Amino acid sequence: MPAERSLDHAARRRLRADQARQLADLLRHQILSGAFPTGVLPLEHTLAADYRASRNTVRQALDLLRGERLVERQPGVGTVVVAEKYPHGLDRLQGLAETLHEHGTVTNEVRTVGPVPAPAPVAHRLGLPEHTDVLYIERLRRLGGLPLSLDLTYIPLDIGSALLGCDLENTDVFRLLEQQTGQPLGHAEITLEAVNADAYSAAVLQAPRGAAVLMLERLTHLGDGRPVDLEFIRFRGDRITMSGLLRRSL
Repeated sequence: MPAERSLDHAARRRLRADQARQLADLLRHQILSGAFPTGVLPLEHTLAADYRASRNTVRQALDLLRGERLVERQPGVGTVVVAEKYPHGLDRLQGLAETLHEHGTVTNEVRTVGPVPAPAPVAHRLGLPEHTDVLYIERLRRLGGLPLSLDLTYIPLDIGSALLGCDLENTDVFRLLEQQTGQPLGHAEITLEAVNADAYSAAVLQAPRGAAVLMLERLTHLGDGRPVDLEFIRFRGDRITMSGLLRRSL
């Protein structure tokens, strides 16, 4: 009988943890979509009634969101939103400044720029012979003064050399590429995954070492199909949210 009670207790704890995670997902969406314009979440008993959850489940869900540094508890106020995540669309080919123009000014700290021999995988992706020189650009990108992403960019040198005299601090590379080539960008292949921040990236992004960051790998082509821009972009996951519109094709 004691063993059965122990199993029942474990099952209840597991169920409550599952329910807390589900509730945290719903609240996170509400927070990111602006459902709490004052920045203050409803009281625990209100959330419990609205979502038909127990108070313990609500507390656990809020604990999960606090662990993500999305909310915090303030005495006399309640649970408040303390971090803003900016929406980054995945269904349009735009530079970061174009994507986030409604949320403030994106500034770029150019940390490295210049020709380098292309590593074999980079040369292959850009359709170049191995060891061909390419333009390498490393930029720390900020929004509202806060670090948002660390961008590593490789561009064929016949196009990239013209960018050396351009304003890389205040202009998206996409815009410069279109200006220099005289043709629009066409399409991009993207891969998005979570990776742990290495010591260097964490320091530059002012994120905890080992924290998860969103890694966006993007190979962008000109309108004529030529691959022209290979990027590895590390986003602070606590400051960006990716979204897009997908259509089912049968």
